[in-house]
Amino acid sequence: MTSQPTLTKADRGHEGPGEPGSGLQAGLKNRHLSMIAIGGVIGAGLFVGSSSGIATAGPGILLSYALVGTLVVLVMRMLGEMSAANPTSGSFSAHADRALGPWAGFSIGWLYWFFWVVVLAVEATAGAAILESWIPAVPQWGWALIVMVVLTATNLVSVGSYGEFEFWFAGIKVVAIGAFIVVGGLAVFGVLPGVDSDKAGLGNLTGEGGFLPHGPGAILTGVLLVVFSFMGSEIATLAAGESENPQRAVTKSTNSIIWRIGVFYLGSIFVVVTLLPWNDPSIKEQGSYVAALDSLGIAHAGQIMNFIVLTSVLSCLNSGLYTASRMAFSLGQRGDAPKAFARTTSRGVPMTAIVASVVFGFVAVFFNYKFPDSVFLFLVNSSGAVALFVWLVICFSQLRMRKIIQREAPEKLVVRMWLYPYLTWATAALIVFVLGYMLTDTKGESSGRTTVLLSLLVAAVVIAIAVVKERLAPRGRTAVADAVPADAAE
Repeated sequence: MTSQPTLTKADRGHEGPGEPGSGLQAGLKNRHLSMIAIGGVIGAGLFVGSSSGIATAGPGILLSYALVGTLVVLVMRMLGEMSAANPTSGSFSAHADRALGPWAGFSIGWLYWFFWVVVLAVEATAGAAILESWIPAVPQWGWALIVMVVLTATNLVSVGSYGEFEFWFAGIKVVAIGAFIVVGGLAVFGVLPGVDSDKAGLGNLTGEGGFLPHGPGAILTGVLLVVFSFMGSEIATLAAGESENPQRAVTKSTNSIIWRIGVFYLGSIFVVVTLLPWNDPSIKEQGSYVAALDSLGIAHAGQIMNFIVLTSVLSCLNSGLYTASRMAFSLGQRGDAPKAFARTTSRGVPMTAIVASVVFGFVAVFFNYKFPDSVFLFLVNSSGAVALFVWLVICFSQLRMRKIIQREAPEKLVVRMWLYPYLTWATAALIVFVLGYMLTDTKGESSGRTTVLLSLLVAAVVIAIAVVKERLAPRGRTAVADAVPADAAE
């Protein structure tokens, strides 16, 4: 917890990997990074969870998505500033380590890892349910096992194989949602024939009780329902450390975040709430996107959407395992995890970090089938607010890192946060407000209050371990960054 850390040589530019097995390698191509960045903002939660948000806020859910989208754009701008200056697989955890102290990097790194191994179990179960409905001869647990094994093998081969799988998974999502927006938009404006004009149209935005049928407060309630579907936007900054040109990749993904969120989130939800009245029973019964496809007269809409959701689930699983393993790798490099986590194969794959992450993922899957309403519910709730914790840490890290970079390596500031430091403080305040508002939500076993309190409990335990560890075995400010080719940041 030093008062003014400085940029080490590793902060200014990565060391080359030297001999095989000494670090991560630049196996991700620009097209991989581009699709990872685009697909990272399209989670399965957008397809599955949007119906509950529409039921809660009506057409006003657009404002909820816009508010959270703005928050994500601002946070990703801050992360982009730090990651462009120092691309690393540790991303915000490594930045927090340098800006706020080892305790911060340790804590947020392990919390983020915990979040993603729980996500592995959630997504594996969701994907297995879809596959079982298609091929019931294989039990759901069998499908979950198959999916996890296949994607683990993919990640173990090379980072390039992860990038290739994610390129196609994300590509399917992007094409599907793009086609949905175009076709749905034509229907809304009366260009597409065969659509019920009594149902579709801009009048749905103000009909059935107005734009905010449940009042302005429903916008904030909607925020609680949609905020977690944005998790994954930061994956591109973690993956950039293994790309051909990390600085260019980070800059490009940061600059494009506005249109990505605007098109895929706001665009698709706009189409849904204009194709159908917000209180149409089919939205709740079938899901918002299936109901919208049905209203267009598209045959087998449910199966089409199941395929798209399955693709999103596999994409999330693939990225989740990659992200968890790279965070574990970074923690191992900084001495915050077993040193074995920082070892790589000749292909630059952190095999131990991947295997350890997937083992905990399998354990979580077991809990999901054996103790779904006790142990697994605790895991889900206690990791639920981690996204907001990560964003808050990014804010405070950027406040400190901007000064450090300006003093030590100003040429690295190729991406700059707007209206620094005022907009950074405003973003942090908004995140704290959302966390506070979640405490007022007391409905159900997975209420906002339960999620925040359990997440805070787990965070407190991790921070306590970090502080004790730092006092018992303090490490200097010379922890090296992830090893990538020396010209990666050029």
